[in-house]
Amino acid sequence: MSNHQQTNQTTSEVLAALQQLIEVVAQLRNPIGGCPWDLAQSAQTLTPYVLEEAYEVVDAIRSGDRDAIAEELGDLLLQVILQAQIASEQNKFSIKEVAQGITKKLIRRHPHVFGDVKVENVEQVLENWQQIKAAEKGETPQEAQLLSRKLSRYNRHLPPLMAAMKISQKSADVGFEWDDISGVWAKFQEELAEFQEAVEQSDKVHQQAELGDLLFSAIQLARWYNLDPTEALYGTNQRFIDRFKKIEAVINRPLSEYTLDELETLWQQAKAQLAEQIHSNNDTDDNSSATEYE
Repeated sequence: MSNHQQTNQTTSEVLAALQQLIEVVAQLRNPIGGCPWDLAQSAQTLTPYVLEEAYEVVDAIRSGDRDAIAEELGDLLLQVILQAQIASEQNKFSIKEVAQGITKKLIRRHPHVFGDVKVENVEQVLENWQQIKAAEKGETPQEAQLLSRKLSRYNRHLPPLMAAMKISQKSADVGFEWDDISGVWAKFQEELAEFQEAVEQSDKVHQQAELGDLLFSAIQLARWYNLDPTEALYGTNQRFIDRFKKIEAVINRPLSEYTLDELETLWQQAKAQLAEQIHSNNDTDDNSSATEYE
């Protein structure tokens, strides 16, 4: 069998698998014999699952587990097919238009691959991409360069932590920046004081605003120290969970039946055990230490 025949066979199998998935989803949404839960869903009610599945894909990629990655990508693909199925039922668009749209966009935004445009480096690729993207949205070159437009897109399209980091970076790129790190620390302390003052009042709107300011200033610090706030918070969440796992492994009654002092003792023991594990696992790495758990 030639390589061409093998490619055709593989393509045929892929298309058959995708078609089967599309048909399964259509049956789940069929008023006759379909699934009551799936039939009760709308594009809006499914949006939390789109986000959840996307994050689960990221978690699987972090783990490096091939089977988990394939499974989670399947779950995310299901959400795409479901959204397209619902739209098709409402005569808006189908999965065909989804596939055609992204294919045309990729070809249009890669003239150096599918056209005769010449590029020398990644920077030129990105510059062309932005120009084409602006033209697609009907923006003039001047409008496309407006920082406020870019920042608004980040705020609308990205998770808050990622959006804040992007907004901070892009603002700094145009000179809206402190002279040195001392100014960033001063701003953080200022926002901390303002938040502490706000929580002593009863105005929830003001408290929310000051909390946001405090978080944004912490992200500014992360940028200056070249740290990823999303990864940092992910790590903290995981360490918190790991400590509870250690506690639950040694207790003999429900957590709610322990006093706060008892829980604190168990917490510190778990913290020390995990720190020792980290130290043991990284004893050949001079850059690793138990202070990760401080």
